[in-house]
Amino acid sequence: MPNDMSIESYLAKGGVLSNPSNVPPRYRAELLKLMTSFVDSELAGAAGFADMINHGPGIKSRIAAAKIVLEKTDHADKVLKIMAEFGVDAERYAIHHPWTARLDRSADIGTRRVEHDMRLAVFNYPLTTWADAVVMNLLMGRAVAVHMADFQMVSYQPLAEAFRSIAPVEARHAELAQEGLVALIAMTDAQELQASVNYWWPRVAESFGGADETRLEALKAMGLRRITSDEMRARWEAETDGILKQIGLQSG
Repeated sequence: MPNDMSIESYLAKGGVLSNPSNVPPRYRAELLKLMTSFVDSELAGAAGFADMINHGPGIKSRIAAAKIVLEKTDHADKVLKIMAEFGVDAERYAIHHPWTARLDRSADIGTRRVEHDMRLAVFNYPLTTWADAVVMNLLMGRAVAVHMADFQMVSYQPLAEAFRSIAPVEARHAELAQEGLVALIAMTDAQELQASVNYWWPRVAESFGGADETRLEALKAMGLRRITSDEMRARWEAETDGILKQIGLQSG
């Protein structure tokens, strides 16, 4: 990027950001923040779901769960490799944080992050049963799909390409969760499943963040966001509510 041009002007003229040497400091900080939140959320999500694998009701469900854990870890690795180009020690990063750490089930931290990593707040809450894990993965899987639609358009080309390869795999995770919930509704107390929906719905909704309009406009100008948190949340609510109603459940 030319030194005499702002990042907003450069991007408006069709400029491409493709390596650490052509990004200004403010952009670099926000880009790393986005990548860190994604990596931490994938690693924490995979770690939490890994504990549920052997609770699956059959071999096929356990294989599907193990595959999801593997793929989420691989997605974290893809983005970590990009972070490494900015000087992050990827090998140490993966083992440095307590990815299995969880708060008490009754905790309510809103959108706050905890001290040890940048995972989305929802990944600080524990899963309790296989049914609970399936419900959470459906709701969060649908949220990830909404996030991915925005992430695939980020202005840092290597990251956009990584997200484009990750998006269809994450979409399949949500489909597997939906299939699993359809199977569970036929063999599990619907009240138990509805209780899980009621628990996870507001916590997943918080993953879209707050309405800091000033920061949002800055991120839009840098090409790191396209739509508002409220727009993303509204899309998630509408799509996920429709899926739950088809299954016989209500949104929380």
